[in-house]
Amino acid sequence: MLKKFLVAAAMLIASTMSSMANEYGTPDEAKAMAEKAAAHIQSAGLDQAIKDFMTPGGDWHDRDLYVFVFAPDGVTLAHGAKASLVGRNLMKLRDVDGKFLTKMIVEVADKGWVDYKWQNPKTNAVEPKTSYVIKVGDKSVGVGAYKR
Repeated sequence: MLKKFLVAAAMLIASTMSSMANEYGTPDEAKAMAEKAAAHIQSAGLDQAIKDFMTPGGDWHDRDLYVFVFAPDGVTLAHGAKASLVGRNLMKLRDVDGKFLTKMIVEVADKGWVDYKWQNPKTNAVEPKTSYVIKVGDKSVGVGAYKR
C-alpha cells in the first residue's frame, strides 16, 4: 500500500513539474521566435510586422515570450509585453544591476544573446532574462526567455 502511494506521489510531482516547465518559454524557443520575427519583418515589412507583434494574444505572444524591436537610437518600435514603451527612447534604461539593457541590445553586432533583468509579464517579478537579438537592417529584433 505504501509503495503504491509513493509511486502515485512521485507521478503527481513529475506531472506538476512538467506542466510548470511548459508554463514558461525556453531560450531555444526565444531564439526560434526571434528568427521567425526577423523573417516576418523581411517578408511583411516593418510596419505590418510591428502591428502583428503588438497584437495581444496573437501569434507573437507565447506564454512569457514576446517580440521587441528597437531603432538604432534606442527608440522602442514594438514591445509585446508593454505597449506603453513604444515610441520611448530607452537607450539610458538600466536594469536593477545597472546594466544599460537597450544599449546592449542595440549594440549586438548581428546575432547574439544579451543577459539582463526585466519584469516577467506572467509573475510581475523582476527576473534574470536572456534575449536573442537579430539585426534586420538597422533595427534590433529580439525575444527573451526568463532564466529558470
